[in-house]
Amino acid sequence: MNVVLVVFDTLRKDHIGAYGNDWIQTPNFDAFAAESMRFDRAFPEALPTLPFRRAIHTGQRTFPFANHRPLKGDFPFAAPGWGPIPEEQDTISELLGAAGYRTALFTDVYHQMKPSKNFHRGFDEWQWIRGQETDKYRSGPPLPDGTIERVIPEHFPSMHRQIPFFDQYLKNVQSRRGEEEFFPAAVFREASRWLAENVDADPFFLVVDSFDPHEPWEPPEMYRRLYDDSGDEIPHIIQSLYATHEGVFTPAELKRCQANYAGNVTFVDRWFGHFMDTLRLTGQLDDTMVIVASDHGHNLGLGPAEKGLVSKQGHPLTRAVADLALLVRHPSGAGAGQTYDGFVTNTDTAATILAATGVDSPTEGQDIWPAALAGDPSHRDYVTIAWGTLITTITDEWWCNVTIWGEEPLLYRLADDPDLLNNVADDHPDVVAELLQKAIDDAGGSIPEYFEEFRGHPGCTPYLTSRQQGLMLTDPWPTGNDAD
Repeated sequence: MNVVLVVFDTLRKDHIGAYGNDWIQTPNFDAFAAESMRFDRAFPEALPTLPFRRAIHTGQRTFPFANHRPLKGDFPFAAPGWGPIPEEQDTISELLGAAGYRTALFTDVYHQMKPSKNFHRGFDEWQWIRGQETDKYRSGPPLPDGTIERVIPEHFPSMHRQIPFFDQYLKNVQSRRGEEEFFPAAVFREASRWLAENVDADPFFLVVDSFDPHEPWEPPEMYRRLYDDSGDEIPHIIQSLYATHEGVFTPAELKRCQANYAGNVTFVDRWFGHFMDTLRLTGQLDDTMVIVASDHGHNLGLGPAEKGLVSKQGHPLTRAVADLALLVRHPSGAGAGQTYDGFVTNTDTAATILAATGVDSPTEGQDIWPAALAGDPSHRDYVTIAWGTLITTITDEWWCNVTIWGEEPLLYRLADDPDLLNNVADDHPDVVAELLQKAIDDAGGSIPEYFEEFRGHPGCTPYLTSRQQGLMLTDPWPTGNDAD
């Protein structure tokens, strides 16, 4: 059996029609979901981008972030676990390659291609689509006057005027013209090209890893206009604040930001559809398992559940960030149109790929396919999500978000409070302690001493200590969304 793994960075589950969205156009995701098993409680083992990918490429946990250190060629304040795949861990591509699979990777997630990273390890062919965010892709020519001002309104506070970030990004993309030169189109076109050129591959493992719909949210204009057709007098809001939007965005700017994200979702949906059409036309879909997964979402100031934030963060960890899309299409048609609400994490996705291909290798996950088909309970009765020192434990009853030392506890009873609005931690300190212990057990039974080194290094998450009440950051944030 062939396997295709498609990963979308920052794809919110609740922005897909198949997961209940009724205002964003995602016809290709929806058609794919109708042929797939839909997983409703998929969560990341660790966040953000690189910890998630380490786990899905190896099936091994990233938490508790042993041997983490800053690396040359990366930003110095990266989150724990933000690093290369450990040499002692085998990747799926290496294991399947040794079993006779032809393997390929197509991605524009530049973080995994930085000088110190090795996420292309084990692939027979790999291609990095250059230019996302602050990828050092182009050093010139200088931007025309007014280019940066178009995306950074004059009224923005200094902490949100990310001029170096946008100077690099806008240089990277200033020569593109038509839709086919935008990142999602380039990634999926190259993956489609590989399918057409490798029809003799029997079997193959293909990974298509799209940075979009991650910010900067800048789809071709026609996609944005589906959700906001107001005039060009509105600033071109394509950035995340990594803070609250109140006092920064005007209502029109917040709507434009949300529309740009929604347009980006529709944009990646279109080019995912192009890729799936190629898979069908080449005849390869008949013997291929296709898995679609997101790594995390992003708050967009959409209602009280997002706590006024336009950010992703480990505390408060919201559903908008932590709830993942996960769809698995089996070539036999098994599971088509079914849903599964058992707990699943990305180490399980890796284990499921290996089981489907008949490759025996130990992972820290488990093949989820038999239980999902049978409607049996998950092998997990809880999941833990680690973002540096910020820990979340989720059970059927509770959602607990706290530092690994028990500080700043947030506790929500899910049956009464699915949107995580009413913190009852003070009423249930015993529950907080019990759920925190589950995370510590996952770390090996005790808090590693080196976690003290991680204090104050949460990556891109605006960790909200008691000093930062009201969900307002008081210190400048150096480069915002470059921290992924």
